[in-house]
Amino acid sequence: MSTADIPTRARIGVVGTGKIFPAYAEGLAWIGGLPIVRVADVVVDVARRQAETYGIPAYGTAEELYADPDVDVVVNITPPVVHAEVTRAALAAGKHVYSEKPLAATVAAARENLQQARDAGRLLGAAPDTFLGNSGQSARAAIDDGLIGTPFAATSFVRSSRVETWHPNPAFFYAPGGGPLLDWGPYHLSALVNLLGPVTEVVGATSIPTPRIPVTAPDRVVDAVDVTVPTHTTSLLRTASGALVTTVLSFDIWDTTLPHLEIYGTEGTLQLPDPNHHDLPVLIKQRGDEEWRELPPVLPATRDEGLRPFRGHGVLDLVQALEGAPHRTTGQFALHVLEVLEAMEAATFEKGVQTISETCERPAPVARG
Repeated sequence: MSTADIPTRARIGVVGTGKIFPAYAEGLAWIGGLPIVRVADVVVDVARRQAETYGIPAYGTAEELYADPDVDVVVNITPPVVHAEVTRAALAAGKHVYSEKPLAATVAAARENLQQARDAGRLLGAAPDTFLGNSGQSARAAIDDGLIGTPFAATSFVRSSRVETWHPNPAFFYAPGGGPLLDWGPYHLSALVNLLGPVTEVVGATSIPTPRIPVTAPDRVVDAVDVTVPTHTTSLLRTASGALVTTVLSFDIWDTTLPHLEIYGTEGTLQLPDPNHHDLPVLIKQRGDEEWRELPPVLPATRDEGLRPFRGHGVLDLVQALEGAPHRTTGQFALHVLEVLEAMEAATFEKGVQTISETCERPAPVARG
């Protein structure tokens, strides 16, 4: 059966047609049943070109998209600083909304969005959704099945994305709404909450080792950018289950041999790949083992390996929730992750332990198949 033969489950409108848009266009097409019927961008000509490229029937302004009765779900992939504004307008127009990460640039704005969705009786979901893939779900199954005993600790490590070497104007990566915490942090924290449950306390410190970053991208439009948010962070998180998580999220560490994520249990260790990937293998080494071994995947392939990057499972998750299934990438989940990241960014030695007020349910595992 081709994707054209799959019945429509919901009609999608996308606000924002920049660099990440092709990942959604191709990912939703591969999933099937979620046709993009309209796109919008602050530069309408950009929306027109993307509509022509992907065979999307309508394009225009965001206001036109909100008013379109053919749009059931709005996918918000605008810059983080306007996530809250776009979500607010889409909810006011009666649409369900799925937002790229983070849910908003601040916890206060995210809370307002979530309350608006509740008042309107609409679903609000948010990225990242990559923990729904095989890596995240295979690790989750191993923990739930007791393969590493009781998880008591974890590590999370992010090195520089080297954005200044490939992005023509990376200023927003080093401004409020950016930095390693809001760029990479949502992937790691969402993966950790999926595996270990919500976070209750945060302690840590941050720094800005290089206040001005030279831009070396071949097509750069600026030669350097000022850094106004922490670019090196070290934190210790305590989860509701009592597990302690050590994190180093940095744009200043140029390279490392440390793994992205490891989970330590009383009977073994799990090593996870970059959580931005869906189907790479998870390694396990149980007490007494001489060698690491790969966990068997618990799901069929959750993405087309020919498409990099790939997005869309969170949109499907929201649509399935509208049909009565568990909602895993909820606005409340994203709000909790954002509050933890905001606390990590504000952490200082003097401030000491910060208590997280927003919590969430540990997402239901995806049914194995």
